[in-house]
Amino acid sequence: MEYTAAKEKFINTWGSLGTLWGINKAMAQIHALLFISPDPLSMEDVMEELHISRGNTSMNLRQLIEWGIVYKTSIAGERKEYFTSEKDVQELARTIAKERSRREIQPTLKVLKEVCSIKDDGTVKTKELIKKTKELYDLAETADIMLNKIVNQEQNWLTKTLVKLLK
Repeated sequence: MEYTAAKEKFINTWGSLGTLWGINKAMAQIHALLFISPDPLSMEDVMEELHISRGNTSMNLRQLIEWGIVYKTSIAGERKEYFTSEKDVQELARTIAKERSRREIQPTLKVLKEVCSIKDDGTVKTKELIKKTKELYDLAETADIMLNKIVNQEQNWLTKTLVKLLK
């Protein structure tokens, strides 16, 4: 496989995987392009490479910056804004895990805690609702605690092992 075909295959696959991770395809493809690019790219470079509109590119670059995995950068003598991605795979995994916890797990925990804390009126339905949502809360909280322990570790054996498993 040649470079161009391999690059397109990687970008398209990363885009498809992104939808499974809760982000849109264009956002994942932009990240993939920036991740494998040795040099920062302008918005126009991204638009041309991926054949997407200025609005779509701008909105998704802004979201990637909010996630903390894409950065604005400048090039001496250029007026355009350029963008680059976090290149360290382990740091990228940690940042994404932190953001997913903040955006998804924490709000879910809040709802589960609220629901499992309702007043027990003594009915079977209420008791079952409280019991099952408490079980889900405990499971999600444990998973989040474990994820945060992994995320907060620097280059340790567990992080390296998990990254290897993900490859």
